[in-house]
Amino acid sequence: MKRLIAAGFDAAARGTRTAGGTTVAARARADLETRERLLEAGQRLFADRGFKKVTVREICREARANVAAVNYHFGDKLGLYREVLQQAIEAMRATTEAAREAGAGRSAEERLRCYVMIVVRRLLAASDRVWVHRLITREMDDPTPALDTLVEQGVRPRIEYLSGVVAEMLGAAPSDTAVLRCVASIQAQSMAYLPNPIAARLGLSLTPSRANIEAVARHIADFSLAGVHAIRRRERRQATS
Repeated sequence: MKRLIAAGFDAAARGTRTAGGTTVAARARADLETRERLLEAGQRLFADRGFKKVTVREICREARANVAAVNYHFGDKLGLYREVLQQAIEAMRATTEAAREAGAGRSAEERLRCYVMIVVRRLLAASDRVWVHRLITREMDDPTPALDTLVEQGVRPRIEYLSGVVAEMLGAAPSDTAVLRCVASIQAQSMAYLPNPIAARLGLSLTPSRANIEAVARHIADFSLAGVHAIRRRERRQATS
């Protein structure tokens, strides 16, 4: 696609036109715009209903594109889905890397706090990224051939980083059962604050103001640190008993 666009602009400079009378550059721009609309439509529809329940025709109608546009730009529906999922993966990787950079050179406790604060802020404050979590949840509930890509590129790097931090605090291996259980507990807390109808009915939903998000992030960080420290004390008692 990048080569096509570059060639289009070069041709435009020479006045090259297609058989329909439009410049190659104009056609390249139109193709790029169609591709972006397909991706945006895919984000919404796949996140709302999952891969299997969305048709190519629905995607193209939502994107205001010809019914053949998905095949032209992505090969097939799975190709479009993989591209949409890759965008979600990149968002996950950016958050993980931001947490890693924020904690660089700090103690394990400080790294854990940095991790929680950054993940919670990005998860709850980014209204334009709500589709990312919904899409990942759909993939977990009804896996597609793209699941391994999500695990290896998006989830595993995050879990490995957090496991390393917790392992250092516990004085255990990252693969230790106690470490992995702590990691699962830390991860699960932030998910509880995502908008959902059950939380709304129980009065547990979060109004996503900056102050509320910061308060939740501090609570999860404090709770997680206290929990890991409690597990460490328990593990030490068991080791000496």
